[in-house]
Order: sequence, then C-alpha cells, then structure tokens
Amino acid sequence: MTDNSLPEKIAASLRRDILRGTLAPGAQIKERDSAAELGVSRTPMREAIRILAKEGLVLLRPSRSPVVADPTLKEVTDAIAVLSALEVLSGKLACRHATVDQIAGIRGIHEHFSEIYDYTDPVDLFEVDMSFHVAIAQASHNLPLAETHRSYLERLWRARFLSARRRKARDRVLRQHGQIVAALETRDETAITRDIEEHLEHLVVNIGDYFHARDAGEGSTPEGTQSDPHDQPRKEEK
Repeated sequence: MTDNSLPEKIAASLRRDILRGTLAPGAQIKERDSAAELGVSRTPMREAIRILAKEGLVLLRPSRSPVVADPTLKEVTDAIAVLSALEVLSGKLACRHATVDQIAGIRGIHEHFSEIYDYTDPVDLFEVDMSFHVAIAQASHNLPLAETHRSYLERLWRARFLSARRRKARDRVLRQHGQIVAALETRDETAITRDIEEHLEHLVVNIGDYFHARDAGEGSTPEGTQSDPHDQPRKEEK
C-alpha cells in the first residue's frame, strides 16, 4: 500500500470503510455516487475498485454495480490455511536470509505497535500489525513468496481485522510478536515456526466464533456493540 497514486488513495479509503463495516458485506459500491462523494472522477474510482477486486475485498459483476465480498466461513478458513503455511515459510527463510537491518526494522515495528496499542484508532493499529507480517515475508528474500503472501494477506484483510477486534488480547498479541522477533534475532527456525503457528491459531478460532455468532443472529459486532443489520456474512451452501 505504498503507491500514493489517486486510485490507491481511493482504494485505501474504501478499504477502511470495508474494515469498519461502513461498507458491509454484500453492499453495492455505486461508482458514480462513490466518486461524487469523494470528489473524484469515475476513472480513478473504477481503478480503485479494480484494486480492491484483486485483493478479494470487492466482487465485480458484469453490467451491475460491484459489491463488497461476502465469503463463506469455508472460503475464509481455506485461505487462512494457505496464509499460515506462507507465514511459517516466510519466518524460516527470514531466519536464514534477513539482514541485520531488516531484523532491526521488524523489531522497530513491534516496539512501535506496543507503544501505540492502547490509544490508536483500530484501523491504524491493524495496519501496523499487518506491516509486521509483511516485513517478515519481505525479509525472506524470496520474491514469489512475498508476493503470494501479500496477495493472501489482502484477501484476508477484513477477516484478520474482525479477528483482531473480536478478542482484545493485548498481552498475548504483544508477547507473541515479541517471541517471533526474538526467534528472528537468534535465527531459530524451530522457535519461529512454533511462535507463528501459535499466533495464527487464534485467527481461526476468532473467525469461527464471529461467523457462528452472526449465523445465530446474535446481533453484536466483534466489539460487542450493536451491529449493522446488513453486516451479515452469508451461510455456506449445503
């Protein structure tokens, strides 16, 4: 998300609306109305929507308005299984190939995340959290792996955000990030494999809880506040 082009800036704004639930799963994104609201022309809006479609956050439909993606629990958990394998491999290769500066940078992200955890906007905090995982993948020095990891991370952007907000586990998250950094610093592949797997176990549990609560119609958001009635993930087809 380093590109500062207008379509990228529009995509970033829409992405945050999707994370917050302002644009709920299944909601239409009307190109003309959205462009007018943001004060831009339809061309960069169309390009921004294509960016989000590549990330899996938006579904394009022929001759119809695109909609916010609404994946099933099975689709999300399948993608999480792939992402988990990619993150473990990234961690192991980073132990072998990361430079001293890269490892120091990853520690810096962890320390910054720790400092802002208690008072930062949830979306801003989440983006710092994800930058930690992206940095490890980049430190693998394996470009196909880093690109594939980013693709799956983007596809699971909303799922990971929902997981992070459903369980406020400050001490656990900071401890696990610290363990991952320590394993990198000692280049301990066994430890980093264990620590990353432990860290991601909670993602599957939290997402499962979220979907089951929604399907049961409990009507609460991950933070426990009143939900948007349109923010209902669809049930898997039998």
